[in-house]
Amino acid sequence: MSDRTLPAQVPRRVCILRLSALGDCANVVPVVHTLQAARPDIEIGWVINRTEAKLVADLPGVECLVYDKRGGRSAIVALKRQLAGRRFDALLNMHASWRANRVSRLISAKRRIGFDRRRSRDGQRLFVHERIPPVASRHVVDGFLGFAAAIGAAQPVFDWRVPIADVDRAHAGALLYAARDPRPILFISPCSSHAMRNWAAERYAAAADHAIRAHGMRCVLVGGPSRAERAAGEAIRGAMREPATDLIGQTNLKQLLALFEHGRILLTPDSGPAHMANATDIATISLHAATDPRRSGAYRSRDLCVDYFAEAASHYRNSTPDAVKWGTRIEDDAGVMGLIPVAAVTARIDEVMGRP
Repeated sequence: MSDRTLPAQVPRRVCILRLSALGDCANVVPVVHTLQAARPDIEIGWVINRTEAKLVADLPGVECLVYDKRGGRSAIVALKRQLAGRRFDALLNMHASWRANRVSRLISAKRRIGFDRRRSRDGQRLFVHERIPPVASRHVVDGFLGFAAAIGAAQPVFDWRVPIADVDRAHAGALLYAARDPRPILFISPCSSHAMRNWAAERYAAAADHAIRAHGMRCVLVGGPSRAERAAGEAIRGAMREPATDLIGQTNLKQLLALFEHGRILLTPDSGPAHMANATDIATISLHAATDPRRSGAYRSRDLCVDYFAEAASHYRNSTPDAVKWGTRIEDDAGVMGLIPVAAVTARIDEVMGRP
C-alpha cells in the first residue's frame, strides 16, 4: 500500500464506483459536488446500479455507467462494453463488497483508491493500490468525502441536491394539494430495505396522531410500490385515530424529493429516503436501534436522530456502540426496533415544531 504524498491537483478523469444502496448513493452526491468545485472541468464516470442511477443520472458533468446487479453475466458484459477504451486517472472504489471487487477489475485507472482499514472489508485491499487516510468520524458521508480529499479536493461541499424536473415538481404538488390542505406536513416513509429496521405500524400511528393533535399537522405516507410498503401504509392508516393521506407507490424518486420540498418533518427508519432528504430543508427524524446513527443517521438532521443503538448493543451483543465493529447492524429480530418508545419520537416532533 503506497504511503506517498498525494498530489494537490485533482485529476481530470475520475471514476466513482458505488453500486448501491439508495441511501449510500445519495450520500455520494456531496463528493460529486466537492470534486466539481475543486476542478470545474473534471470528467466523472459513476459505475452504479440501475435503480440508484434513476436518482443521480442527470447530475451535470456525471456519466452513469449502469450495472444491473440482477443481470448476472450479461450485466458484466454490458458494463464491460461501456468501459471499453476508457482509462481514468483515478478510481474511487467507494463500495467495499465482493461484487464491487469483481466490477472494479473492469475499470482501467492509473490510481486505484479504497477505504481506510476501519471501513475496508471483503478483501477490498487486494483490489486497490492506495487507501484514503483514516477518517475520525464514523459517518459514511465523511468517509466518502475522504476520497475527494485523497485526490486533492480537501474542501467539502455538503450539497445533496440533484436536478428535479418541473414536471416532477408539478406532479408532487398535484398529489399534495388536490385537497387544498394548508397544514404543515409530517411525511412518514415507514420502510427500509432491511425489514428489521422498520418500526411497528401502531407506533408510527401513535406518533402521527400526536403530530396532528398537538401541532395541527397533516400526515402523508410515502414510499415505493412494493407489497411490503403498501401493507405498511395500510397498517398505519388502520391504526391511526386521525385521517392520513396515503401516497405510497405514487411517486418516482425525483417526485419523492419534490414532495419533501413541501414538508416540515420526515419520520423514517435508517432508509434511502432519510438520506435523499438531505437535499431539502425538511427536518428528518430517523429511527435507530438496528444501526448506529453516528454512522448512518440523516446527516443534516443528526441532532434529531432517535438513538437506541446503545440499548440494542447491550441487549443483543452484551456490548457498547464503541466496542462493536464499525458498521455493525443489529438485525437479530423484530424486537430490536421495539426498543424505541413512542414518547422518544413525539419528543422529537415537539422539538422540531417548537423551532421558529
